[in-house]
Amino acid sequence: MTTPVLDVRGLTFAYPDGTRALTGVDLHVHRGERVALLGPNGAGKTTLVLHLNGILGGDAGSGVGSVEVSGMPVRQDTLPEIRRRVGIVFQDPDDQLFMPTVRDDVAFGPANLGLRGADLETRVGEALAVVGMTAYADRPPHHLSFGQRRRVAVATVLAMRPEILVLDEPSSNLDPASRRELAEIVLGLDVTVLMVTHDLPYALQLCERSVILSEGRIVADAPTREVLGDAALMGAHRLELPFGFDPAATR
Repeated sequence: MTTPVLDVRGLTFAYPDGTRALTGVDLHVHRGERVALLGPNGAGKTTLVLHLNGILGGDAGSGVGSVEVSGMPVRQDTLPEIRRRVGIVFQDPDDQLFMPTVRDDVAFGPANLGLRGADLETRVGEALAVVGMTAYADRPPHHLSFGQRRRVAVATVLAMRPEILVLDEPSSNLDPASRRELAEIVLGLDVTVLMVTHDLPYALQLCERSVILSEGRIVADAPTREVLGDAALMGAHRLELPFGFDPAATR
């Protein structure tokens, strides 16, 4: 078996106030997988995600265990490279878009890596093309629709050429057309995907595998259709399918 692109072992974490958020989490994701991270509110999903590129860890609280990205440990001296390898698209695109134009936002990360001139323009152009936003390069981000801003937020991460793309509730607040467009983008990417979502049909559409995190522990790790079809498992961890949605009937 090849080295996992994401290798979390025995991760346990408590916040400074003593709140235990993660307890002995093991998660191994291999290159090219698309994995949904499911669980009720308060399960520890955000805490886990923020460990993947070092936003949490170290002095942010007390914890044990390890996180590695393609064999590189997440620690203070590796953070610049880890944050290039692990790109997080947050739920609210306005948390990531702050420059005068779309082009400037997408160029920000690669420019900080030292790219300049034609190389930088190529990187920006490629990322915008992938998300279908080339025509909007010179627009102010705040003039775009919410769905367009989310696509630009994805482009800002893709411009860094990450090994892992982490999507935090990617379908939230999207209309049906924008939801479909984003799914088509994700399905077309040649990158490992970890998707945090409460949108269970979206998990089935985009991710072959699903992991349930509940009360800081991994309680299930199996093919998505199998996870969603286990009524007892779903009920025990406050996960509910939309009315009328039958994962067994969706192919």
